[in-house]
Amino acid sequence: MDWTLIISIVTISIVLLSLFFYFFQEKFIFKPEKLSDDFEFFYENQEVEEYNIQLHDNVLINGLHFKTKDPKGVVFYLKGNSKSIKGWGKFAVDFTARGWDVLMIDYRGFGKSKGKRTQQGMKDDVQAIYNIIKQKVDEKYIIVYGRSLGTGLATKIASVNNPRMLILACPYYSMSNNAKRYLPFIPIGLLMRYSMPTYKWIKYVKCPIKIIHGTSDKVIPMKSGVRLSKVNPKLTRLYPIIGGGHKNLHNFEGYHRALKEILFSKEIEVIDRENTSIDFVRTKRKKPN
Repeated sequence: MDWTLIISIVTISIVLLSLFFYFFQEKFIFKPEKLSDDFEFFYENQEVEEYNIQLHDNVLINGLHFKTKDPKGVVFYLKGNSKSIKGWGKFAVDFTARGWDVLMIDYRGFGKSKGKRTQQGMKDDVQAIYNIIKQKVDEKYIIVYGRSLGTGLATKIASVNNPRMLILACPYYSMSNNAKRYLPFIPIGLLMRYSMPTYKWIKYVKCPIKIIHGTSDKVIPMKSGVRLSKVNPKLTRLYPIIGGGHKNLHNFEGYHRALKEILFSKEIEVIDRENTSIDFVRTKRKKPN
């Protein structure tokens, strides 16, 4: 057996696979649905207004504003990876039914939004939209909600602003970390142009952080949400949804109970150290001589 030949073949294969991933990673990561400029959005029993914001000469962000009467505030909804807000818009009802307006956008290259997609570009776009929101709404009335792909961007926004709350549904520790599960033999950390290091950004979040994660999520396993909950533990609460997957999380009553509790919650409760068992330490029983 010629081990030199085998090692050479394996090395060349890894290099070729790495190059292929580097240049075509967007095909693996993003699953956009493009909509024609004249497409009309419609959602039954929802009052919705479409908007287009020209951020740069070649960057246009399309979004939807779901409205309620006398809103308690605004949920800035950063959607998942697949398709466009055409399909994601139906989830706005989870917030409008509880008295919150919802602003939802499509990222560059999704739906009607236009522009060359980069990680920095996506971060800049989301911040630009957030700036527009906070010109009209005090930040104490803004909730940033991210689901799947949107969790990294939502965390970044919360880390450099002061929203009321950050809600993460099915969050990844980092996109590069999640990608390693599928391509363990190539140096993802060096090749990934969309690393989205949620674990780095969440350290700087100063508002309450609520993480909702299904225990049966196969796309982004729940251990990712657990790891994130340990990064900024004093501000974070984890809501495990028993049996919940990645795409069907909203089909579980536990998700909606968690969301209701989160939306109606006050500030993070400060534990009374004098009148609880938090400082109790179990003493080891001495062995008799």
